[in-house]
Amino acid sequence: MGEIVPDFGKVRPLAGGFIPRSKLLQSFSSQRCRCFNEGNVMKITVIGAGNMGAAFVKQLTRAGHQVSVTARDSAKAQAIASANTGARAVAAAGAADDADLVVLATGYADAVDALRSVGDLSGKPVLDITNPLTADYMGLTLGHSTSAGEELAKAFPGAAFVKGFNTVFAQVLADGPYLGGQTVSVFLASDSERAKQTARAVAESLGFAVVDAGSLKNARYLEPLAGLNIYLGYGAGLGTNIAPTWIRKA
Repeated sequence: MGEIVPDFGKVRPLAGGFIPRSKLLQSFSSQRCRCFNEGNVMKITVIGAGNMGAAFVKQLTRAGHQVSVTARDSAKAQAIASANTGARAVAAAGAADDADLVVLATGYADAVDALRSVGDLSGKPVLDITNPLTADYMGLTLGHSTSAGEELAKAFPGAAFVKGFNTVFAQVLADGPYLGGQTVSVFLASDSERAKQTARAVAESLGFAVVDAGSLKNARYLEPLAGLNIYLGYGAGLGTNIAPTWIRKA
């Protein structure tokens, strides 16, 4: 599928005709990167070389961040780094040491081992995108009284966990923040205001709209929301170019 671009409205024609949509997207992307580079460039470690990990590395490097990627399959991590200028593949040991943010882009079943492998997470903001899915992806293994986000926070009490991006399909993340003429929403839930603000800054640097979803306890709501999104995408056949959002009266 082609890239989805924002609705720029009417564009003034040049002498040779209208500006191609591809040029508009390129111009918008470069402006976004330039604006962010005038502010904070973060050191970000992405754990995982699957579709979500690859999409994060793509968007984070485009936004000007310094990105390291690590995974069980070092060849996959290297392939992702090679495909994205500004990214580098690193060994798991010590991968989190200099990171301003750690992005956990693995499945929930692999999350604890993956986080243990990257070193000391004390004081580190960790963006947890996992959902505790059943084997057929049509249900959750946790809920009501706890969540994947809360369980990971219990396992690593020194880290500052933020649940976020778990409602965004990899294809949507890879294509960028605009879908159907709207900006895709990212919901963030955390007990750490510092970690939440770090994740917010990163999400906004990528162009996404951030919805503050309160404390980490509210991951109990965000993970079922992701489950519904997955059902709509696969079970109901709507495909993966969809995303949940929250609208309000202006």
